[in-house]
Amino acid sequence: MGKDKISKLMEQAILKGIFPGAVLLCAVNQKIVFFEAYGMADLFNKRKMRKDSIFDLASLTKPLATALAVLKLVEKRQVFLDQKIGSILEEFKTSDKADITIDMLLRHTSGFPAHREYFKKIITTDKLPRQCLRDFLVHEPLENRVNTCQVYSDLGFMLIAWIIETITCQRLDHFVSEQIYRPLGIDDLFFIKLNQHNEKLKKYRQKIVATQQCPWRKRVLAGEVDDDNAWAAGGIEGHAGLFGSADSIYKLCCEILNAVQNKKTIVLPPDIIKSFVLKKNKYDMVAGFDTPSKENSSSGRYFSKSSIGHLGFTGTSFWIDPEISKIIIFLTNRVHPLRSNEGIKKFRPQLHDLIHAQLI
Repeated sequence: MGKDKISKLMEQAILKGIFPGAVLLCAVNQKIVFFEAYGMADLFNKRKMRKDSIFDLASLTKPLATALAVLKLVEKRQVFLDQKIGSILEEFKTSDKADITIDMLLRHTSGFPAHREYFKKIITTDKLPRQCLRDFLVHEPLENRVNTCQVYSDLGFMLIAWIIETITCQRLDHFVSEQIYRPLGIDDLFFIKLNQHNEKLKKYRQKIVATQQCPWRKRVLAGEVDDDNAWAAGGIEGHAGLFGSADSIYKLCCEILNAVQNKKTIVLPPDIIKSFVLKKNKYDMVAGFDTPSKENSSSGRYFSKSSIGHLGFTGTSFWIDPEISKIIIFLTNRVHPLRSNEGIKKFRPQLHDLIHAQLI
């Protein structure tokens, strides 16, 4: 009966135009108690959503790729959370950003602005796209004094990707695949590099969920990252670019949950991840993850204070509650075909609350 109520709410959301399609996965004590697909993956090609559909995960890239890559580097003692970026990247050695630490970047307290439309200049230059993006980061004025406030920033995570690649001499996507996804048996979490011969794109074309009808790229996007800056830089960035299925995210969330609960893990050391999710200065965001805000949280009313999760601009989210071993993964294509559709903001907490009432 409870599952029927959840499905009814999902179907009503589709009828109201909150999103064309979605996949919802809920688990308690690492046992999946609900896993369903709804609606359409692509309105124009009339492809239905499937449980194994591949979504553009947008900012879920930050916790599920970039932050975990840093965690592995900390484990290997190749970087330290209190290490200053001026000691890693020569370009920042003498700048006003030199004293920003890795931890500040992860916790969005670096002073960087939230967002900049770098793509508009990148697509018109002859420079290598990623180098162009990184030049912008070097010269971007800080919006706040370092470590004085928390402002969610894409730019900070672009910089973390640069740091990861400098230390490892590997591209971000290769590093997380080798160090995290493959050892966990996760196949369906990956980045899609923008080129005409991408094997991932060929393999997953019929599973990939469409996003916006882009006004400047002049096409419906499917299999190329929705985020403008990540696209202009080539598709692989620290703030966006990750694609994946609900089941693959679930496998990774189980590893994160085990680490936070100090249980046996395969790739994520519990002591380090617990330092990541420790709150500082009463800020809502911890290192790489979000936590339930005190009022009007997207997670609803029933996730504990120790819960961690994240939202993605394309309509994706996950939440993990270590106190009752609850995981909810809610993936939609709410930006398909228009980014202006924001009905999901009110819907997310309603859904999470109903799931808690009916299944937990």
